[in-house]
Amino acid sequence: MPSRSISTTPAAAPDGSAGEAGIVRSVQQKPFAWLVLITSVIGWLGSGILVIERLRVYADSTYITSCDISPWVSCGTVFQTWQAALFGFPNPLIGIVAFAVMITVAMSMLAGGRFARWYWAAVQAGVTLGMVFVVWLWSQALFDIYVLCIYCIVVWTAMIPLFVFTTVRNLAHGVIPAPAALVRFVSEWAWVITALLWVATAASIFFRFMNSFLGS
Repeated sequence: MPSRSISTTPAAAPDGSAGEAGIVRSVQQKPFAWLVLITSVIGWLGSGILVIERLRVYADSTYITSCDISPWVSCGTVFQTWQAALFGFPNPLIGIVAFAVMITVAMSMLAGGRFARWYWAAVQAGVTLGMVFVVWLWSQALFDIYVLCIYCIVVWTAMIPLFVFTTVRNLAHGVIPAPAALVRFVSEWAWVITALLWVATAASIFFRFMNSFLGS
């Protein structure tokens, strides 16, 4: 009788990876899907509130937005800047569409859906562009406009883990080629990286507006 060899290599997943054996739990199918869903819903709600507030300002130029707290924390003031409509329409409309796409991705994953490697590459490109846009908006708020928008900060807060964990997920599943040591490091320290980015964002806001907040 001819001998048969039995392979112990995990079967390739539809996304081009070799399955989820050895991959940290946070970027496995279900936990990652929940993280994407939660962060995307938060981002979508923040964007939605901004759109509603913007429409109210359009309808009534004297309307005071719900986050007009002080001269340095005012959505209404930010709305009047060119940065608030970089592409000729209100920036939050981008968030409404982009976060809705990510919510759909998350719900599909929770239902057992898997996507091809090219799709994850497209998702990575999208969240990377989104993160670049958020960093630009952060820089404009702190160093040019010098006014904060509370709902914008909510979107920034949601975007950070969405970007970090999508990137880690794609590294761990081989969508983004990288050395094994790097993949292991970012996988094990993903929450620390996320927390450091949150702290860095909060610290930059505090120190930039410290004199204004403290009245000195």
